[in-house]
Amino acid sequence: MTVPANLVAPLFAFSVESGGQFEDLAPVILYGHKTSAGSMSDNVKVSCASRSQARALAGKGSMLEQMVTVFRQNAPTHPLYIVSIAPSGTAETRTITVGTVPAGGGTGVINIMGELVSISIAAGDSANTVAAAINAAINAYDNPQTGHALPYTSTVATNVVTITARHLGAYAAEIGVSVPVLDGANALTGVLTIAEGTAGAGTPDTATANAAIEEDDWSFLVSAFGDATNVGKYDTLLSEVSGRWSYANQKFGIAYYPKRDSQSNLISYGESKDTWKLCAIPTFTSGGHAEPGYLWVAAMIGRVAPWLAGGATGDVNRNQTGLVVEGITAPSDGAYWPDLATRNAFLAAGLSSWSVNGNGRVAVDKIITHARTTAGVPDTTFRDIQKPHALMYSLRYMLAQLAFEHSNKVIADDNPGNVASISTPSDIEATCYHAYVGLELRGVLENSATALKDLTVTRNLDNPNRVDAVVPMDFTNPLDIFSGLARVYSQFR
Repeated sequence: MTVPANLVAPLFAFSVESGGQFEDLAPVILYGHKTSAGSMSDNVKVSCASRSQARALAGKGSMLEQMVTVFRQNAPTHPLYIVSIAPSGTAETRTITVGTVPAGGGTGVINIMGELVSISIAAGDSANTVAAAINAAINAYDNPQTGHALPYTSTVATNVVTITARHLGAYAAEIGVSVPVLDGANALTGVLTIAEGTAGAGTPDTATANAAIEEDDWSFLVSAFGDATNVGKYDTLLSEVSGRWSYANQKFGIAYYPKRDSQSNLISYGESKDTWKLCAIPTFTSGGHAEPGYLWVAAMIGRVAPWLAGGATGDVNRNQTGLVVEGITAPSDGAYWPDLATRNAFLAAGLSSWSVNGNGRVAVDKIITHARTTAGVPDTTFRDIQKPHALMYSLRYMLAQLAFEHSNKVIADDNPGNVASISTPSDIEATCYHAYVGLELRGVLENSATALKDLTVTRNLDNPNRVDAVVPMDFTNPLDIFSGLARVYSQFR
């Protein structure tokens, strides 16, 4: 506050105010399940800096701990919050039956969610002894390097091990359990029979959590739950009419979720969607995925989030193709490594795409939204995931500059006395233009001179306290395709 105009007593003083310094941290929120051992409450957003903190908050082997682990492998320092969603339904069980054990013993390995669980088999060990060893190894497993415990608890009776998912729900059907092929011999090859016991059933309800985070500051909502009901709720949360993208909220955000099905069903699913506020990460029901979809979406978005949050450095609009994703593995069947035609079909259907590189590592191909049309006609403006995140940064930056310059001001058509408390439409237009140039200097926008020609700020004809602005925004774009012609000569003429 300035010194009051009606002050009479002598005084030498300064008033202090901020000149304004913009920052956009673009936090990520993860939705998943916790176990009873976790200290956090359901439907409450909690900051989570590390995988050790995730274990304390969400419990050992929980879905949220696993999601944080793979997210942090790809984004070690990105601002991160987690929200526990209460599970519902029936927990999945599977049985591992031990058959005839190799007489000479050896080392046996089981792959559970990409984690290799190893046991030593002595010569002459019985099936019951091996089953007991598998049971003990599963319950004790804790990988100090990756940070993963297993998503199952285990019990044993004679030669049958029963593993039970840590949470209720249908989600666990996506977790891979297999006897892997190793470089050397695997003593459990042909010995184990892995079968479904009780099918997991049920999906959680994210409505309470959505309401809790609706007014909070975040840019990414990464959810483990991609069922139709919850996906519809994310779309409502982010609505441009009454949700986070509306004029009444202006918090923005994009929701990401996993989708696992056959290739043809995935393409049909993508073609049924048409929204730029949602993004699905697809994986296949067949092909030998070790990790469930919820780890794929956490890892994939963790890999690109630091760039999508990089408005200040121009990273937000960069091409992301070829970025290797940590914490997930390629399908064991190479026939399910997406080729160019498959990736193109996914993208044309409004689904994101991934690839497997020459080292057998999963890599980002292209992340997109479900945007397909506007008013019934094809429209690719918001298809690239870079566009809504660049828009978020640009709007937040521009709104901040307007607040720094014009909050708590008088509006007038002109200001001949250069009174500090008065803003004119021309002043506001200048702020918008300078903000545009600032975004251009950051590599987010381009062609400011052309934008200036169409930028308008006018006082409203019916409400003299209001100004109306039109701010055209020309964004830079990811360099996705190079098309060259190599003209070959035997001899230059």
